[in-house]
Formats: sequence, C-alpha cells, structure tokens
Amino acid sequence: MNKKIKTSLLSLTIFIAAVAVSIVFFGNQFLNSGVSDDATEILFDVMPNQTMSTVSNNLIEARLIKNRWLFFQYAKFKGANAKLKKGEYALNQSLTPDQIIAVITSGKSVARNFTVVEGSNIFDIAELVERSGIAKKEEFFNLTRDKEFINQVLGEPRESLEGYLFPETYKITKFDTLKEVITQMVRRFQKVWTEFELEAKAIGWNRNQVMIFASIVEKETGHEKDRTIVSSVFHNRLKKKMKLQTDPTVLYGVAMNMGAMPKNITKLDLMTPTRYNSYTNYGLPPTPISNPGKNAIAAALRPANTKYLYFVSRNDGTTAFSESLNQHNNAVNVFQINPKAREGKSWKDLKKKK
Repeated sequence: MNKKIKTSLLSLTIFIAAVAVSIVFFGNQFLNSGVSDDATEILFDVMPNQTMSTVSNNLIEARLIKNRWLFFQYAKFKGANAKLKKGEYALNQSLTPDQIIAVITSGKSVARNFTVVEGSNIFDIAELVERSGIAKKEEFFNLTRDKEFINQVLGEPRESLEGYLFPETYKITKFDTLKEVITQMVRRFQKVWTEFELEAKAIGWNRNQVMIFASIVEKETGHEKDRTIVSSVFHNRLKKKMKLQTDPTVLYGVAMNMGAMPKNITKLDLMTPTRYNSYTNYGLPPTPISNPGKNAIAAALRPANTKYLYFVSRNDGTTAFSESLNQHNNAVNVFQINPKAREGKSWKDLKKKK
C-alpha cells in the first residue's frame, strides 16, 4: 500500500472518528438537556389520533425541543408513537426528550377544579358546565334527561339525573367529554350511597325516595345544626298526612315549566298546581329538586326526635321551629313580616315602596 493511500485511509479514519465523536457529543447533549433552563410551564396539547410526526412538529414550534428530526427518530426508536395519549400536558423548556416523551405518553392531563356546590340543581350545574367550556347548557339538559344514558350510568330508569349528580370538587381535563364528567359525578354518588343503603331499607324507603327527601332538606337548611331538625319537621308532616308546604319545591316546579330557575317566588306560584308544588300536593314530589350532599342524606335518614311541624327562617342562617300553627304564625310575624327583622338580610328591598 503506497504512502498516498495510507494517508487517505488515515484521513478517512480520522474523519469518521470525528463524525462519530460529534454524533455522540451532540446526541448526548440532545438527550440529556432541554432547550434551556427555563422551567416556565407551557401547556401542550396532544390531540386525539395525532401521530408522533405531527407532535414533533408542534413541539419544535412550541420551542420545547431542539431538533425535530432527532426527536422524532428517538421517539420512534422508543416506540412512543403507539403510546401517545390525548391530553393537555404541562411541559417546559428544561425537560429532556425522555422526560417529554414520558409526559405525553402518560395520559395525565392537566386537571382543573370543577366544583358542584351542595344543593345545586340541574339548572345551576348546566350554567357551570357551560362556563367551564365543557358543553352547552342544552347538551347537558338533554343528556341528563336521556332515558338510555340514565339507565346505563345509574342502573335504574329515572326521568332525570337530578339528585344523583353528587356535589363535590372534581378534577376535569380539557379533553373530558360531557358524558365522562356526568358519569364521574354519578359514580361518586353511587359510592356515597353504599353508606346509607341498609338504613334506607330499614325504614322501607327506596333510593329515590331518600334522595327526594334529602334534596328538600338540603334546600331548606341554611345552618348545619338545624339540618336534622328540618328533617324531623318533614317526617312529622308526612306521618300526619300533612302537605309539606316547602317553597323550594314550588320554585322547582316553576323552573321545570319555564326551563330556568325563577329569581323569586310569588303568591300565585304557591297557588298554581304543578307536579312539584307541595302546597297543592300531598307527599313527596316526583323527583329530587336538587343534588344533596352527604350530610343532607344522613339527615333525611336520621331526623332529630321532635314534635315540630313548622319552621321559619330567622334571616341569619338559623331557623325558628314550632309545634303549633299559632306558634308558627307568631314566629312569622317576628322574623318575616316585621321589616326590621329582615332589613339587610333578605333578597328583597324592604324599603322599596310598592
């Protein structure tokens, strides 16, 4: 082998070695560091059915990776394309390719709080669903009244899911569907209900009766210590075959006819028969009128031992209870008819001239 060939081979060897060293160096740099040290959160979406090729393009556009081709080849080598999961992910520029791949294949989307307050009804929750960007109110109403869906998620036929959308703070992701959100709420209710099932059977009530009763107690109770006493009033009235005469049922009946909750109740409302008007009907209304919390369900099944048949608000969150109609009328005069007792405490402007 002549000297010229040897020199060429040596140069080629050196070149190949240099290239190999460069590949190792830059590959090591690529795999073991992020774009920068900036750990500021960047929300990144992986859409349903997206490929790693598209995701790689989006990552480079978001400045979350240094090299689109290297990232794609490395992800392909790791088999990450088949593991991609839709979601909204929290990434940042300090993450390495391995860390980014681990996040976008985890399925652990950014979760936001979705809080349903105790006593909320389907009208309240529909507003919350729309404000949260989950779905339109009409979609929510339609789905919560869909007979097939109700039977599927609740396990029994009901005319709506009112009463079974358990009030709690849920973790909702950007890609959760309305069905998934509602199902999560019903599943939570079913888990809570297992704590009360035997008690309900012991008094001969089915689940729907308990939830109707508890939904009324929830709407009528402004003070936790009064909850079991309010429950006792309704139990006592049912035993004596008296009408429940509770305003929230009237409001709910009006709402069902109007398609929205009214802002106040009128004397005409109290006198107008609806399926829910407990001033014109005896017994429980046909469905729950709100979604009660655990304490209201417990109070429905464990009422205080009293002889009370009436109650009226003291306008401070507590309640005045009475055993006779005369006592009740006196309490109404003191706490409701007397303007000074309600001033600054009621939704009505008592100083406003009629």
